[in-house]
Amino acid sequence: MHTLNRGRHDVVIVGGRVAGSATAMLLARLGHDVAVAEQALLPSDTVSTHAIARSGVVQLRRWGLLDAVLGSGAPAIRQVTFHVGDQAITRTVKPKAGVDLVVAPRRYVLDAILAAAARRAGAAVRTGVTVTGLRRGRHGRVSGVCGQDRGGAPVELDARFVVGADGLRSGVARLAGAAVSQARPAGGAAQYAYYAGIPWAGMELYVAERAFAGVFPTHHGQACIWVCTPSADARAVRRRNPSRADAFGELLQRAAPGLAGRLRAARRTSPVQGVLRQPNQVRRAAGPGWALAGDAGYHRDAITAHGISDAFRDAELLAAALDQALGGAESEESAALAAYQQQRDQALAEIFGITCQLSSYPPVPAFIELQKQLSAAIDTEAAALAARPIPGQRLLATA
Repeated sequence: MHTLNRGRHDVVIVGGRVAGSATAMLLARLGHDVAVAEQALLPSDTVSTHAIARSGVVQLRRWGLLDAVLGSGAPAIRQVTFHVGDQAITRTVKPKAGVDLVVAPRRYVLDAILAAAARRAGAAVRTGVTVTGLRRGRHGRVSGVCGQDRGGAPVELDARFVVGADGLRSGVARLAGAAVSQARPAGGAAQYAYYAGIPWAGMELYVAERAFAGVFPTHHGQACIWVCTPSADARAVRRRNPSRADAFGELLQRAAPGLAGRLRAARRTSPVQGVLRQPNQVRRAAGPGWALAGDAGYHRDAITAHGISDAFRDAELLAAALDQALGGAESEESAALAAYQQQRDQALAEIFGITCQLSSYPPVPAFIELQKQLSAAIDTEAAALAARPIPGQRLLATA
């Protein structure tokens, strides 16, 4: 049954950005009937960690989407300069796990590419739909969603599984009762803005006491300039400045005075965006008829810029689990979802731990050592992902 605002599907995914569209694309490539309900209209921007680490780039390549991202004008970043005080070390991104670059596309571009890929695979992606409730069947099992479209008309979508890919404040997680299984201190703030008018040779990272700042080159010759600090520092600076832009300037001057000086010749092309408090938490990943992907299930401080890469990894793990559950007897469902929970938790553990340590802002030597551990952990993750079978590879080969 498919009408405008009613339908029944194998899977309904709430949220159509990186986690939701990636999960929908993979499930559709595997032959399942998938619907996506996204509240925003796409393309549109959203607050984001912005950069895609090597492991995320590996996923884009495996899924056949890396050329589209690079073809959109997002520059291939093959050089990283690490600044500590007056010292600067530049490194070339080495070829590993099949890629020799990282990339930092604008989210209004990246999300649209993923949503289009989900549609091409056969998923029904609907934007402007706000999900307000979960439908339940016998014994309380989640069996669909309800909500409304932009015109206020009711929407009811039934499904064997509902996936919450609706971000940190996930309504699906709240309504399903997904408990937080791990919670670490949430003491970090991250703020950023886009700048144009000067050349950007590659990614730049600046380490200072109680601060981490940097440059991510992106579309249209612009760069995302960002600064991470303890929340208390960001709030104090915000209180004594007349605007977000002034507060951002003060924090950047403190963290990376050389970069702040260079930006005097640049032009800020966006408002200052970001968050002053970032939870470090892991939620239960699944239950009867429901599962979570992306920030809905696992959120970490932006200091490691790993959110998009996490979303891609978990989208693939979840798609594989749901494919198994949909293809087997109902008794196999709990085993498949339990396996997803276990695989996700094992996959995130090392970088989650490093993220929590970095977001406590230890002294600079310890911070640098943690950055080295992070780089090694990302390379290990990228190699593991590159070795996995590609979901829906037959459809990918004929697309």
